[in-house]
Amino acid sequence: MVHSATTHLDVEAIRTDFPILHQKVNDHPLVYLDNAATTQKPQAVIDAISAYYQNDNANVHRAIHKLGERATIGYESARKKVAQFIGAASEREIIFTRGTTEAINLVAASWGRKFISAGDEIILSEMEHHSNIIPWQLLAQEKGATLKYIPFTEEGTLDFTQFELLLGKRTKLVAITHMSNVFGTINPIKRIISMAHDRSIPVLLDGAQSAPHLPIDVQHLDCDFYAFSGHKMAAPTGIGVLYAKRARLENMNPYQGGGEMINSVWHDRATWNEIPHKFEAGTPNIAGAIGLGAAIDYLQSVGMENIALYEQELTTYALDKMMALPGMKVYGHAPERGGAISFNLGNVHPHDMAQFLDQQGIAVRAGHHCAQLIMQKLDIAATTRASFYLYNTFDEIDYFVEQLKKAQSFFDF
Repeated sequence: MVHSATTHLDVEAIRTDFPILHQKVNDHPLVYLDNAATTQKPQAVIDAISAYYQNDNANVHRAIHKLGERATIGYESARKKVAQFIGAASEREIIFTRGTTEAINLVAASWGRKFISAGDEIILSEMEHHSNIIPWQLLAQEKGATLKYIPFTEEGTLDFTQFELLLGKRTKLVAITHMSNVFGTINPIKRIISMAHDRSIPVLLDGAQSAPHLPIDVQHLDCDFYAFSGHKMAAPTGIGVLYAKRARLENMNPYQGGGEMINSVWHDRATWNEIPHKFEAGTPNIAGAIGLGAAIDYLQSVGMENIALYEQELTTYALDKMMALPGMKVYGHAPERGGAISFNLGNVHPHDMAQFLDQQGIAVRAGHHCAQLIMQKLDIAATTRASFYLYNTFDEIDYFVEQLKKAQSFFDF
């Protein structure tokens, strides 16, 4: 079946940029629908990483020799690209981490240990990924603080009436996901930040699922912290970003000690380097940062607005097709949502479904998706999740839905 998207995205041309897509899995053409877990990499990113190792491999910042200078230029150029990509005021507000998880842990350790005290409250939501729960649990246990959770509704949206009630004099931080990795819900972040800032409460956004799919402007959002991962946006694994307002970073202690993050060292004390280097102890993931910069170049050449619009069309089309299947249960029906669809079909166990689809060449995710609070509230053990990116097609969705029908017939005995 031929489908015509209304957005100006040449998906077939885009697909030629991703070499991994052109293979067979279990004798079927690969249909990769596990993009919320990690995305595939375009040749431009692969080439950028290879070129660094072939031509410029050296440590950054303090080298006098030419290779070190070129490596430093590549690494710091990537930082500038990240700042521009998310609308930061300065590249000095960009800290490279291993991913969203480390970025959130950095805030919990460096900001939280300094500014959270016994009796203070941190507000999360019930739809958070474990990476935006566990660091705060550890901090709360250490400091004697309390965690409070915004409940979600049957539609997979946040309950703002309850959020209003949770905000209080002891609230010291709101840490919230921008886009749910289970429901696909795009939370109304501007409203959340406004409500918190009216009470002088800082806000951290988990942007792991939003940065790859939506145009992001952290100054417009006015968030205090924003964390995301490279591997979910066509960049390598092991590289991520923490954005923080400069004033926040200046008032935070270092996350780790070692090389690069110091200014001077004596026997009994040390002084710290300027930001962002104060938070980047040791030899960084230079190739990963350069790969992230190449991924940003690639995504911006396509256009983040174009990507968002195209994925919205894919998601709407997939939901319509899936909801027409008897016994289909989709979790999350927010009016504004991204391309992550969690579902169960009849009595088919999610792990059986994922294994069946894999035999047909379709890669999806099955499990609790590091969101056990959601599963507990829904009273289910797991879901199957299909998630889309700019290289997926309507034909792939048609094939996916046909295989869902076959899976239901196969397991209906």
